[in-house]
Amino acid sequence: MSGGERSASDSKVETISRLAQWKIESFGPCTYRRSDAFKIGIWNWYLSVEKNRYVHIRLFPEPSRVSKEQPPVAKFVLRVSSPAPGRRPCISPVNEKLIRSSEDFAWAIDSNFLGRFTIDVEFLDLKIHPLDGGEACSIWPNEGMLQSLSSKSTLRCLSRMLEDGIHADVTIKTSDGVLKAHKAVLASSSPVFESMFLHDLKEKESSTIKIEDMSLDSCSALLGYIYGTIKQEDFWKHRLALLGAANKYDIADLKDCCEESLLADINSSNVLERLHEAWLYQLNELKKGCLMYLFDFGKIYDVRDEMNNFFRHADRELLLEVFQEVLTVWKP
Repeated sequence: MSGGERSASDSKVETISRLAQWKIESFGPCTYRRSDAFKIGIWNWYLSVEKNRYVHIRLFPEPSRVSKEQPPVAKFVLRVSSPAPGRRPCISPVNEKLIRSSEDFAWAIDSNFLGRFTIDVEFLDLKIHPLDGGEACSIWPNEGMLQSLSSKSTLRCLSRMLEDGIHADVTIKTSDGVLKAHKAVLASSSPVFESMFLHDLKEKESSTIKIEDMSLDSCSALLGYIYGTIKQEDFWKHRLALLGAANKYDIADLKDCCEESLLADINSSNVLERLHEAWLYQLNELKKGCLMYLFDFGKIYDVRDEMNNFFRHADRELLLEVFQEVLTVWKP
């Protein structure tokens, strides 16, 4: 075979799953080789080998509309091996790069890799940026994606169960209306509900729960949270009622969520109310935030008119904490 000739098989890349393998039968000291295109993911790829001071191996996508508009972010490992006795394979570090052209990635190896050798490239992941912007995401299903899809499917099922009353087996009486729900779902979300249905209580016998300290809308928001279908605006609107329900029915994650939300928008018009709620439901972070807002940031002067009413109605223990905070701040 002459120097400029090579067999068709000498440029062919075999692929299986996410692994591509290029077997080079003959590579001289002053040679450039490029493989045939091979498909991994949604892109056609090339491997190339060139010899100057070192042997450089490049991996790059075929120029196309897809590779131009949505170039791949490839995470991969390269391995070069030779059948020569005593020759150890060269294995690259794990690379993760945005690859647009042959200039974006080159791996230099020992120039003694001449003659016959094999290049393996294993793609650990391939990511793509959405056309409308945003973070790159994998084109291959993974555990996180599977979990996400499974969660979405579960939420759709729960939403249908709640909205359509599919096999609903418990009635909830609110202050201004009636709702239908499922004992199993309620019991799994709250130890208080579980106890109602586990022991010989009136709720178990009648399959009815009275939640008359909540309106129909706020109780619907509570069920929306339990079933995973609550909308942000409904949570925001009913969060004080949800906080009370979370405390009453021992739904710890909802209680934490309400505290975090209430802490996020403290202002002069609500800080005293928030302080009262924090004391009532033992929300230490919210209480700390309210006291810091009032005293560390000096906003106590903005609520002087409201303080009289607060002092008349607040619990003695809470007032004692407020006075202790005053003494700490104003300590000479």
